Amino acid sequence: MQKLKRLMAKLFDRTFWKFIAVGVVNTIFGYAIMFTFYNLLHLSYWVSSACNYIFGSILSYFLNKHFTFQDKSRGLKTALRFAVNIAACYLIAYGAARPAVRWLLRGCTQKLVDNAAMLTGSVIFVALNYLSQRFLTFKKAEE
Repeated sequence: MQKLKRLMAKLFDRTFWKFIAVGVVNTIFGYAIMFTFYNLLHLSYWVSSACNYIFGSILSYFLNKHFTFQDKSRGLKTALRFAVNIAACYLIAYGAARPAVRWLLRGCTQKLVDNAAMLTGSVIFVALNYLSQRFLTFKKAEE
């Protein structure tokens, strides 16, 4: 039970809340891009959601590196790990969300299904992204 308490305390510490704050800013920015591209510019599901993560990831990298995780490393190694992390989380989250939502909302319009899948994919992405950024991308030596 003590191990579980320590794990929960570590997962939901000050760093977690900083990540959430950065995520709120990044989500507003990314959703504006994704839903504008899909609903107003009529770009595809994959193009719209990918643009969210391409542009949002640039903002996220700098905010999380300097504010959330206060990573002082120099060079491209951390940036490369971050890019690989974002790509993997994106493919897993959106790849799983679309067929699941399509099945749940069968009979609904394609536009509703795609919008719901993009929203669902983003929720899955946030959970995967936090864990992988915290414990892989910006992992501190003592962790």
